[in-house]
Amino acid sequence: MPQVFRKSSNVIAKLPLVFGAGLLVVITLVGANITPYTHRVGVALDQPAPFSHKHHVQELGIDCRYCHTGVEKSSFAGIPATETCLTCHSQIWTNSPLLAPIRDSFTSDTPLRWNRVNNVPDFVYFDHSIHIAKGVSCYTCHGRVDEMNLTFKSLAFEMSWCVNCHRNPEEFVRPTDEIFNPEYEPKEEQARVGRALVKEYDIRTEQLADCWVCHR
Repeated sequence: MPQVFRKSSNVIAKLPLVFGAGLLVVITLVGANITPYTHRVGVALDQPAPFSHKHHVQELGIDCRYCHTGVEKSSFAGIPATETCLTCHSQIWTNSPLLAPIRDSFTSDTPLRWNRVNNVPDFVYFDHSIHIAKGVSCYTCHGRVDEMNLTFKSLAFEMSWCVNCHRNPEEFVRPTDEIFNPEYEPKEEQARVGRALVKEYDIRTEQLADCWVCHR
């Protein structure tokens, strides 16, 4: 029986497989490198009025909870109302051009529309209060906000990052009285401290990575 295909056909047939595998590797590597860009990591968004966390938190010592009032009791940390800003700025920098949007908001009784820097997709359930209650610090997810003159996203908040924390919470949790301390350093090895805190906080790691925890 005559041979239908030449020997070179075997090589030609394998080329799409090799090319496809190589393309998959390239897409994976490129995707990993452009993630910060696509998620706007490190990009400060335009806001209706300039606000420096570094000045207010690090230099003036204002606690996160003064402005983000819902962080310990709500799924949403909260964005400060105009009245919160004017608690101080009705007394200081009252004529600053930078604060004109704050004053206009108050006199017109129109809330400022701040642009959210950190957000998760609508199909993801996230509750700030339970994370705070279980020893997860603001700075673990949001980075050193206290050092930011203009606020930007520090992490991409990809699923793999969230799942890693849910599977290994002992690597991230800290004592509840250190939640809002940007300078916190564990006195002992984090793994040892973390394991003790996971038990103390009754963090049930066997179910934390279940799909329904975040997708309800």
